[in-house]
Amino acid sequence: MSKTCSFCGIEKEDIISGPYANICFSCVRRFREMIPRAVPSEKEREFTPEGIHRYLNDYVIGQDHAKRVLSVAVYNQYKRVLYNVGDDDIAKSNVILIGPTGVGKTLLAETLARFLKVPFSISDATSLTEAGYVGEDVENIILRLFESCDFDIERVEKGIIYIDEIDKIARKSDSPSITRDVSGEGVQQALLKIMEGCIASVPPHGGRKHPEQKLIKVNTKNILFICGGTFEGLDEIIGRRLGKSRVGFKISEKAKRNEIGEIATRRLSHPEPRDLVQYGFIPEFVGRLPVVATLDPLDEKTLIRILKEPKGALTKQYKKLFKIEGVELEFEDDALECIARLAIEKDMGARALRTIAEDAMLDIMYELPSKGGIKKCVITSDVILGKGQPVYVRYKKTA
Repeated sequence: MSKTCSFCGIEKEDIISGPYANICFSCVRRFREMIPRAVPSEKEREFTPEGIHRYLNDYVIGQDHAKRVLSVAVYNQYKRVLYNVGDDDIAKSNVILIGPTGVGKTLLAETLARFLKVPFSISDATSLTEAGYVGEDVENIILRLFESCDFDIERVEKGIIYIDEIDKIARKSDSPSITRDVSGEGVQQALLKIMEGCIASVPPHGGRKHPEQKLIKVNTKNILFICGGTFEGLDEIIGRRLGKSRVGFKISEKAKRNEIGEIATRRLSHPEPRDLVQYGFIPEFVGRLPVVATLDPLDEKTLIRILKEPKGALTKQYKKLFKIEGVELEFEDDALECIARLAIEKDMGARALRTIAEDAMLDIMYELPSKGGIKKCVITSDVILGKGQPVYVRYKKTA
């Protein structure tokens, strides 16, 4: 049924209806072209794949391929929302992120939500169980989204849910077991409908649902689901499919580890749906996650860049804290290299950076407010290793 656009006055069928006005797709496109020119300061948030990618670059170092994949997926997903075509004609662009711990999976999802200015929540797949068993119902992941935006249901239905440790709900074996896998296949089955799009019944206070409880009805059709996990062993599954053999033993242990890491990275960059099914996911669940992005392990150079470059980088945070005390803070290059090397040894990716830095800076931050006349504080590698004190530059005494 055709309606008249409130802006161009032309009667059309492709009309988006609101409570007070109607707008056709032609006017939507025209206004979208006008806005960046009228408000130049918003160019950094330009809603295009390139605009999303530029924004991610300000906060996430490296992982260029994953950022490109996410930028396109999110752009396509929110076109469904903005142009009111969230139906079966265009499938949802739910995403699965594969990569080691601490490489930026959660940060990418958080940054996307900040770019889009939509509610965001994080849930742990390991806490979810099938209905009727001890644990959390899958609907509770939607409740967390409610809590992040003061129960604004209109905003919730356009939000982003990040489900971490998704690899932990894979079936333990290919053969069905007599014993119920309450935190594996059962959870996958429970997640299917809400990930695809349905009217979910959410208990307002969490916990289990019961007959006398009032439930909140939420349409999940336009909620974007991003799932992340380390997927240990997936590289072996991909390797067998590609016909790649294991690394030989006639090389040094260090060279072997490096080569294994490189092979694992190459393999994980080529996952296919059948690999995820063999890993332990049911085909229907894999089908609800059509976009797959792999993240690379972080090397020393990337970790140093993470310490220095992004908005909100760890060294920038410390410098602001010291500036409040009237002290200029400087990290020597060898200190940053030392932090990066220690993080690699801990095998926790970028998550280890703050732990290492906080441990090294604790005594300095404890004593600094009580010290007087300090103009500059220089952090060296000896400070990071706990072998020495920082270099303090004091103000010159006036006669």
